[in-house]
Amino acid sequence: MISNLNWTATVVFILFFALVTVMGFVASRWKSGNLDELHEWGLGGRRFGSWITWFLLGGDLYTAYTVIAVPAVVYAIGAYGFFAVPYTILIYPFIFLTMPRLWNVSHKKGYITGSDFIYGRYRNKWLELAVAFTGILATMPYIALQLVGMEKVIQALGFQGEGLSSHLPLTIAFVILALYTYKSGLRAPAMIAFVKDIMIYIFVIAAVVIIPAKLGGYGAVFDAAAKVYEGKPNQGLTLSPAQIAPFITLAIGSAMALFMYPHSMTGVLSASGPRAIRRNAMTLPAYSLVLALIALMGFMAHAAGIKVANPQDAVPQLFLKMFPDWFAGFSFAAIAIGALVPAAVMSIGAANTFTRNVWRPFVEPEMSPGREATLAKLMSLIVKVGALAVIVFMPTKFALDLQLLGGVWMIQIFPAVIFGLYTSWFSGEALLAGWAVGFGLGTYLSWGPTAWVPTSVIFGSGAYNGIIAVAANIIVAVVLSLVLRKTPGEIAAADFEDAPRTS
Repeated sequence: MISNLNWTATVVFILFFALVTVMGFVASRWKSGNLDELHEWGLGGRRFGSWITWFLLGGDLYTAYTVIAVPAVVYAIGAYGFFAVPYTILIYPFIFLTMPRLWNVSHKKGYITGSDFIYGRYRNKWLELAVAFTGILATMPYIALQLVGMEKVIQALGFQGEGLSSHLPLTIAFVILALYTYKSGLRAPAMIAFVKDIMIYIFVIAAVVIIPAKLGGYGAVFDAAAKVYEGKPNQGLTLSPAQIAPFITLAIGSAMALFMYPHSMTGVLSASGPRAIRRNAMTLPAYSLVLALIALMGFMAHAAGIKVANPQDAVPQLFLKMFPDWFAGFSFAAIAIGALVPAAVMSIGAANTFTRNVWRPFVEPEMSPGREATLAKLMSLIVKVGALAVIVFMPTKFALDLQLLGGVWMIQIFPAVIFGLYTSWFSGEALLAGWAVGFGLGTYLSWGPTAWVPTSVIFGSGAYNGIIAVAANIIVAVVLSLVLRKTPGEIAAADFEDAPRTS
């Protein structure tokens, strides 16, 4: 299993992994609070200021799978892989406008999840359940693909094997993650996010400076990549005409979906206030710059002569070829830690959602705060075990297909959440019907063989399936809201406003 192990890279990798493991356990004492209360364990007591929130939200956006998958798409098909850059740019004004309103009402009403807000706004527990179900379902393959990113760098170190033994190092790493997340809650990924982002910035800057210099400059990088794509349909340094509409709708749809995920809302609701969220919306574009540089590694891999059967192996092999072993180990540790932070936040977000919006309303309405926190901790473990099982027993290609479906599913709760932040006009029953139509249509359009993104042809042009489905969702919700009775919720217009600042 370890006959070809790169010992230098592995030692460096283990040292940094051990560092964040210690930080994960120590984090339980950081910004101390009663971790037997769900808002303390699952939201860090809502005390994370601008800096912590910046790193935590960045951890949500820039994951191990991002570092592996975005260059992999560029390596495989070229310019289309850069869709992630405009989509992240679109996210920040969206955060600035909407998320402070969600934080305000959640703080005033004691909401911990997006589904809590849904029930408070529409008083419809079935819509609450639909939103919770969608979030949990879409999160599972998302966590699994963080493990794919981690496993790729572990394999690049030389850990190989057959059957279940091939997943042993990954399993050990994830058991450690599960233990310190159970103990420390959201404080663990928040603390580790500092180390993770600094490491990612270091290895990305080194890559975009040193690798092109070794390859003869960026001109040589682009020339080499252009030769690889030459003569291949819908591949190249620029988009083909047929790719433009799918590219635009994918960027818009991805931006609409991302902050509907439970882990993204968890990051937002853990902030100390709306000002911290707005400050982050103005500074997070620095991550978009880094993401564009990360995407360029797909071109660099071609210029470096990297030949892999699976494009997801391109970045690890590029670093092994272009850097000394110790720096490759450092870079692989950064990618692996880049899996730990979002995987922890995702499992916490899914656990909060299950506890608050599935178990409590439908099984145990009178559960105590201590019981609620205990159940969420247990669910966070179950979610991680489920994600690990996806990697062990399910082909990676199928896990990728499920994650692509996840974005199509998550965008279907956009109308209920975002419209609800600005108006009470919509009927909960109408939004539930719209969700059902959008969820079913999006799944139908996307089911079957997918390339890198599920798209369909509509009105003679390609479009992202999520956008097509959410358009049908909104039409149904609007039409039915015209005729269905609205149930008054517990939220007033003033609940969305910032609290007056005290001098």
